[in-house]
Amino acid sequence: MSSEPVTQLGEQARAEMLEIVARYPEAQSALLPMLHLVQAYEGYVTPAGIEMCAEVLGITEAEVAAVATFYTMYKRRPVGEYHVGVCTNTLCAIMGGDRIWEDLSGHLGIGHDETTEDGKISLERVECNAACDFAPVMVVNWEFADNQTPESARELVDRLRGGEQVSSTRGPRVCSWKQAERILAGFGDDAADEGVQAGPASLVGRELADERGWTAPQGGQQAIEGRGEKK
Repeated sequence: MSSEPVTQLGEQARAEMLEIVARYPEAQSALLPMLHLVQAYEGYVTPAGIEMCAEVLGITEAEVAAVATFYTMYKRRPVGEYHVGVCTNTLCAIMGGDRIWEDLSGHLGIGHDETTEDGKISLERVECNAACDFAPVMVVNWEFADNQTPESARELVDRLRGGEQVSSTRGPRVCSWKQAERILAGFGDDAADEGVQAGPASLVGRELADERGWTAPQGGQQAIEGRGEKK
């Protein structure tokens, strides 16, 4: 029997990589979405994926691996069908993110960058989800789950493990990890306009500006700086 690991990457994956390369004026600019495509096929960045990216771009495997190990969105071992990121950065932590993390980790029996035995859920501490106005926040395959509590977080992962369809707080229904990675590679799923696009907390500033008749200064930065000048 061959000792070579089984890979899902074949001619279709190579053709899609070339399709990604064609979007950019410089071929190497395509590496990030290509790595997402590898994860869409393999579930994580495998040695075979690194090799194919290097071949398509005409660079070394070391150069590809350097990028894959720099960004935390690229995984070097299999993750769950639903990858859950719990924000424990400053605001989310103060609002309950640390408690959510501890509770969810205990509930699932796994820690940071670990996956449940059934392969359904993997867990990650996330430094920031860029959604402080909805703290504490989690993401599931990069879709938002806002204003979480330990109870709601447990309910969410239990529903996912049970095969239920779950919708994100702001955005579309939650798809599988591999489907999400294909979207990040630039291959859409026609769900971009599905669900709530902006939550109330994000719109407070705009609503206040409309209420008070505020508008942005015309003329860019120079006009903003000129507002403080004496005449």
